[in-house]
Order: sequence, then C-alpha cells, then structure tokens
Amino acid sequence: MFKKILVPVSGTNSDAETVKLACRLAKKDKGKVWAVSVVAIKRALPINAEIDSEIKKAEEILDNAENAASEEDYEIETDVLQARDVGPAIIDQAGERGVSLIIMGITHKQHFGQFSLGSVVPYILQNSPCPVILYQQ
Repeated sequence: MFKKILVPVSGTNSDAETVKLACRLAKKDKGKVWAVSVVAIKRALPINAEIDSEIKKAEEILDNAENAASEEDYEIETDVLQARDVGPAIIDQAGERGVSLIIMGITHKQHFGQFSLGSVVPYILQNSPCPVILYQQ
C-alpha cells in the first residue's frame, strides 16, 4: 500500500513520466503524491539565502509536475526545498512526511565511459526509510 509517495523532480525528461507513475500508484490506494524540487545552496551562502533564479527554475519544474499530474486527472502537492545537499534533503522529507514510497526519475549519464547514477541516487538508495523506485525513460 503506497499511501504517501514522494517524487523528487529536477527538470529532466523523465520527470513527467515519473509523476504520472506516482499518480497511477496513488490512485489505486487513494494516496497522496508530493513532488519536491531541491535548490542546492552553496556553503559560502547562508542556508536561507534566496536565489531568485534557482527558485524560479524550481517552481517551473514543479509547474510541469503539476501539469503531468493533471493529465492523469490527479492533484499533487508541491514544495521547493532549500538545502546544502539534495540527497539528505529528500531523505529528511521522506522521514518527516512518513512516505511509503519514493519514485525518482533518472537519466542515462556516463562518467569516464561508465554508466553513472551520480551521487544523489546512491545516497537515497542507501538511506531511504521506505522502498525506492527508479524510473529511467
């Protein structure tokens, strides 16, 4: 039963399909979907520094997530988070909201010719308090 689903979105091509998948799963169990976009704040700045361009970009990403959800005839909640590191911010949200599933879209990245998940996805897989689904388009 996936009553509470967290969907971190970052502006990649897989965001829309990830949100749609979360909506389909939540509909079955009459659950809730939260889409979050994390703005990473550099250590040289205070954590509550408002970087208008980054916040505007995050809000646009969340608008796209809401549009994807409306295509599934589902209403989601959205939040812009500010944090030093993306992975811990997502795990903190999962714990605070008591989510039962995290769904993340990933893109095919190569690092030194090898497929790479970056640093955020492995962190979430290692520290998640709930199941995680990775969606690659």
